[in-house]
Amino acid sequence: MSLPFFVYGTLRPGEPNHDHFLRGRTRSEDPALLHGAALYDGPGYPYAVEEPGTLHSEPGTVRGELVTARPEEYADLLVALDRLEEYAPGDPRNLYERVEREVVRDADGTRVRAWVYVAAPAVAHRLRLRGSRIETGDWLTLR
Repeated sequence: MSLPFFVYGTLRPGEPNHDHFLRGRTRSEDPALLHGAALYDGPGYPYAVEEPGTLHSEPGTVRGELVTARPEEYADLLVALDRLEEYAPGDPRNLYERVEREVVRDADGTRVRAWVYVAAPAVAHRLRLRGSRIETGDWLTLR
């Protein structure tokens, strides 16, 4: 299934990995939101940590872009992004997990299923305990 990608860090327009991985390979890039996650500042890049709301707190929101690959670029782009994020299915050493989640397009509120690289369970646990949460949910605000 060819899902778009929700990117929220170094793959966003104007960031270093955007030009290297996405320029010329996408059909569209639209501002979007991922609800139910908090954003943490990692060493050089951010992590989205899934956080369902509780009785005492609201779930977070991460701001990013919904990137739709050109069909002829999709397979190669999926491999390249998995490599960039050091993601291998089922590998316990993953820093990120690639998961299918619903994101909301800013322009019209459309809900879209997309691939999102979220913090792997061990990383998410460490970040929740000792990480630096980005309260705005927007990594670009740190720039």
